[in-house]
Amino acid sequence: MAQDWSLRYPMVDGQGNFGSIDGDSPAAMRYTEARLKKIAEEMLADINKETVDFQLNFDDTLEEPTVLPSRIPNLLVNGASGIAVGMATNMPPHNLTGWLMQLSHTLKIMM
Repeated sequence: MAQDWSLRYPMVDGQGNFGSIDGDSPAAMRYTEARLKKIAEEMLADINKETVDFQLNFDDTLEEPTVLPSRIPNLLVNGASGIAVGMATNMPPHNLTGWLMQLSHTLKIMM
């Protein structure tokens, strides 16, 4: 999520070696730091307004959200790709401004 060549809108601002587009491996965790970018903060904006359900984490010491109450459609704007046993997917990323314009147009038609 910190590699700017792998996402249209990176969610993490990474400091240190997070790998490269040429396949170089990233550095160990102790040599890297990360913080959320502004666009990623929109994924957590309404977390305290009881908009999503919470569950206990793996060792029952903390509660964590089951999903993030995102204001932006992360899957649509950043796309996704992956390979599993017998399956593969490759969803292309979309421009956020273009997506919002299309949503606005669709809502006007529906009203």
